[in-house]
Amino acid sequence: MSKIILKSELLNKIFDGRQITNDEAYQIYQEAENNPFELYKAAQILRNENRGKRVTYSRKVFFNLINLCRDTCSYCTYKAEPGESKVSMMSKQDITNLASIGRKYRCTEALFVTGERPEQKYDEAKTWLAENGFSSTAEYLVHASEIALNAGIFPHTNAGNLTKSEMNQLKKTNVSLGVMLENSSERMTGKNMPHEFAPSKNPRARIHVLENAGNLSIPMTTGLLIGIGESPFELIDSIFTLRSIHQKYGHIQEIILQNFQPKSDTMMRDVPGPEGKYFKILVALTRLVMPEMNIQIPPNLSPNSYPDFLQVGINDWGGISPITPDYVNPEFAWPSIDTVQENCRNAGFELRARFPVYPEFFHMADSNLKSKMLEISDSDGLVSMEYLK
Repeated sequence: MSKIILKSELLNKIFDGRQITNDEAYQIYQEAENNPFELYKAAQILRNENRGKRVTYSRKVFFNLINLCRDTCSYCTYKAEPGESKVSMMSKQDITNLASIGRKYRCTEALFVTGERPEQKYDEAKTWLAENGFSSTAEYLVHASEIALNAGIFPHTNAGNLTKSEMNQLKKTNVSLGVMLENSSERMTGKNMPHEFAPSKNPRARIHVLENAGNLSIPMTTGLLIGIGESPFELIDSIFTLRSIHQKYGHIQEIILQNFQPKSDTMMRDVPGPEGKYFKILVALTRLVMPEMNIQIPPNLSPNSYPDFLQVGINDWGGISPITPDYVNPEFAWPSIDTVQENCRNAGFELRARFPVYPEFFHMADSNLKSKMLEISDSDGLVSMEYLK
């Protein structure tokens, strides 16, 4: 690592190649509250040294498979109740049709999102699954993934707390899976807290899912939700929780840092989103704690400032769809890929499309899936620019 001289003695120590501790991260956070620019500079240098000047995204189509959910989170507008107009229950034909459109737009990621085991709470979900020939949402996901894969799009599934057996089944058709940790503090599940009525969001349950995925060598996308009532120190502890899991299993391919945005139809509609400086400090700190990690923010949730995050350590924009909305944050449209590319270029970065699994995790993917990706990838394991034409 190149020799860097900063005013902060603590930040300079990081460039000696050693990992920082929780207490050091707390101290860096407190120093950055007064002047964050040294931290930003350190994060930018670490990103450049570990990830280079290339920033990636995944060209995706969003399959909103079923948005009934047994959990109730105080901030969630994705969940629907039976009878609401926003209820989504995609038939096999719906999936086939959307996959075909996605292929025409050269999408390489089929993002499957569902509520948490809706069949355990709603008869409507159980009946719908039975009519389609399935006993569980997870079983339907396996079939839906096969449809997308047959259309030439690579599945990535976010379906909450899947069991080890379910993940093992999905590994045959999904190049990666995802589950957000959101926060490692059990305080967030207490009375009047965001996850009070969302048992699947208990951090112990989420950590168990991540550990099971590690045992199965499944590339995992995970992340944190910032601004839902946590303290900065709880968020720092959450970063270290993810680092500890990754150090044990080596399978966390990406950390999403998502800034909370209030929704008008939720219990937290009057809670403001996180202040910009707070969010940026935590993004930069994540880079310091995990220098080699792929770190992304969703660009549609910071529409007026997302290029700024290239200066505080991120190297990925996550999934961007040219054809489907962000059903989790429907009021925030994706920026066009051309707009993202222009902003990256203006900041001195090259924007490239990747698969739902990062190149350095190809070896964990099913060999059949890996072979299919290699057919349309370049020598760096990214989507071939020829394929996208």
